[in-house]
Amino acid sequence: MSSVAGDRTDMVGASRAVTILVTGLFFLWGVANNLNDVLIGHLRSLFSLGDLQSGLVQSAFYLGYFCFAIPASLVMRRFGYRSAVLSGLLLFGAGALLFWPASLMLSYGFFLVALFVIASGLAFLETAANPMIAALGAPETAERRLTFAQAFNPLGSIAGVGLGLMLILSDTARSTGEQAAAVRLPYLVIAATVLGWAVLIFVTRFPAVATRGTATDERIPGAYRALLRRPRYLAGVAAQFFYIGAQVGVWSFLIRYTTAALPGIGVRHAAWLLTGSLVLFMAGRFVGAALMARIPGARLMLSFALADMLLCLLAVAVGGRVGVAALVVSSAFMSIMYPTIFVLALRGLGPLTKPGASLLVMAIIGGAILTALMGLISDMSGTIRAAMLVPAGCFLVVALFARSQLRGATEIVA
Repeated sequence: MSSVAGDRTDMVGASRAVTILVTGLFFLWGVANNLNDVLIGHLRSLFSLGDLQSGLVQSAFYLGYFCFAIPASLVMRRFGYRSAVLSGLLLFGAGALLFWPASLMLSYGFFLVALFVIASGLAFLETAANPMIAALGAPETAERRLTFAQAFNPLGSIAGVGLGLMLILSDTARSTGEQAAAVRLPYLVIAATVLGWAVLIFVTRFPAVATRGTATDERIPGAYRALLRRPRYLAGVAAQFFYIGAQVGVWSFLIRYTTAALPGIGVRHAAWLLTGSLVLFMAGRFVGAALMARIPGARLMLSFALADMLLCLLAVAVGGRVGVAALVVSSAFMSIMYPTIFVLALRGLGPLTKPGASLLVMAIIGGAILTALMGLISDMSGTIRAAMLVPAGCFLVVALFARSQLRGATEIVA
């Protein structure tokens, strides 16, 4: 009996250690995601880029998510959560290390390759970390564990912007070599942290639920064909595509919009506004979660999406301080959209839930396509304000999806 009790105690301790390590992953990919928002402004200056070209930073990044979401799910199914996480961390670290030769060669294309590799690693991490956290511990507390872990993601986003603000951006004139060298230290710090985290995960004893794979499912192609015959699910994938495009687009061009709307403000001061935007995003996540105790998620998302659409239109029509404030405040209303769309799209899928989740991760490609479209509109119109019509339209799509879910729920009740 004492041996069994001791094994159980050891397993509880191991699960807690693993939970802490996996929770750290949410912070790490938050850093990488939002450091891009600072990097866009820096590379724009370094390579004298137009808005379309600078928008390719996010295109390269989110293309990595699109290409590696399904491979990540296959690795997870065959070798377990832990192997998928280790693969992701190694790719993440390798991509961060590529910033050193990219800065030495002064190659914009090389920077884009490095970002693609980082995003490939993050696709593995995001595909494995959420279900892994849910599996580590009692099922009745899974939602609480996952909510706690997700709270570290916006903290990582804030840290990423802060890291870029302190180590990359400058309002003083610098030579091309100095500008290129500015990206080395932050990405070397990221690489060292990520690879160190991989070592910790490698040497830590994981519960069996995190290390065992499952037999290869020969019916995987059939599962994806079945998903394509579900209009309600496909509407959720589309909503996720447009939401990610809106979120990434607003954050990516917030610094650019601010410096154009307020000519006296430098990029470092504009980056502080982005940091404030992320703080509102984090606060909105907690407030939204509390409101969902009384308001259905779809109804709350409908209100938030309409609010964001109006704020983006205000940024287009008015500009100046009002437009900047509107874009900053929009982050508070974005906060609940990704998880709410995710849950609503997967509802009722049963055995199709896992492949369904991978397609929702692939929908992140919206950040690549729509951010580039915003850059194209800005270049063609000669004003970044016009580009904010794109996220306004995206939030309208999210609102329509939320409304369709409310209608579907009413029909089910009736």
